[in-house]
Amino acid sequence: MKKIKSLLVLMAFPLFTFGQSLPGLAPGQNSTQKPVLHGKNWMAITGKPLAATAGATIFQKGGNAIDAACAMLAASATMWDVLSWGGETQALIYHPELKKVIAINALGYAPSGATVDFYKSQGMEYPPAYGPLAATTPGTPGGLMTMLAEYGTMSLEEVLAPAMQLAKG
Repeated sequence: MKKIKSLLVLMAFPLFTFGQSLPGLAPGQNSTQKPVLHGKNWMAITGKPLAATAGATIFQKGGNAIDAACAMLAASATMWDVLSWGGETQALIYHPELKKVIAINALGYAPSGATVDFYKSQGMEYPPAYGPLAATTPGTPGGLMTMLAEYGTMSLEEVLAPAMQLAKG
């Protein structure tokens, strides 16, 4: 499965594309100030230009859509404070050979000590919605590594290289 030529990945981090006609615009207003984007062989789009550059770099080095998506996720998690390595990631991957959509649900796990008895001993009827006792373990690293191992073509080191370069400044 590592030799998949093209995969479509929709990541659960900001992804913006703009079309010719957009719903919700005023009558007669059928365009935005953003250009229509076209890609012949690949396209790397994120909410941050440097993260998109990470994806483009991976495509230029021969990586597939999963490799590029993982590089963009890593770059975004490294440089953008609202997306972090301590977060969660969901992805939908279209596998063209199987003609199936594969879901990756990289949610964190609750710590082993987060039991009903623990929360009751803290005077709580339910686990809290916020704060340190509500935290789970990070899901993003495992999700990225799962996607890369199952559907990518490049090594973890190659895919993380753009994010590591961004982290160094």
